[in-house]
Amino acid sequence: MRNISDIIEQHLKTILKQSRSGFVEIQRSELAQKFQCVPSQINYVISTRFSKEKGYIVESKRGGGGYIRIHRVEISSLKDLFHMIVEMIGQQISQQTAEDILARLLDEGLITERECRIMKAAVSREVLSFELQVRDQLRATLLRAMITQIFIHRGGESS
Repeated sequence: MRNISDIIEQHLKTILKQSRSGFVEIQRSELAQKFQCVPSQINYVISTRFSKEKGYIVESKRGGGGYIRIHRVEISSLKDLFHMIVEMIGQQISQQTAEDILARLLDEGLITERECRIMKAAVSREVLSFELQVRDQLRATLLRAMITQIFIHRGGESS
C-alpha cells in the first residue's frame, strides 16, 4: 500500500495533468483536510516531490486567501532541457538533487527505469566514498558525463 505522501503526490499530478491552465492552485489546509493529515505533510510533499529539479515551479502566497500554485515546466526542446539540467548540476551536486534530476529524466521518458537505477548507483554516496566536497564534485562530473551521453543518443545537442 502506498503511503499518504505518495497518494497526495499522485492526486496533485492528476489535477495538474487535467488542468488547462498548466498549473494547479491549492489551499494547504483544504488539501490536508481532504487527506486527513496535518498541513505540514502537504508542505513535505510539495517540497520533496515538486522541486525545480523534478520539473516544477512552486509559488505560494500566505495569509487569508493564501494558496500554493504548482506549475509543470514544459521544455520546448531537448537542447533547452539539456542546458537547464547542466546548469542545475553545476560544479557540485548533492545525492538528493542528482536523484531528483534523474527522476525528471525518467518522467520525461528520456531514460529507462534500469538506466535510472544504474545512474543512481554510480553517483551514490556509498560508491563515492570521499570527503563531502570531493564527493559532490565527482558526482557532478559523473552525472554531467552520463547525461551528456543520454542527450547525444536521444538526438539532443550537448553544446
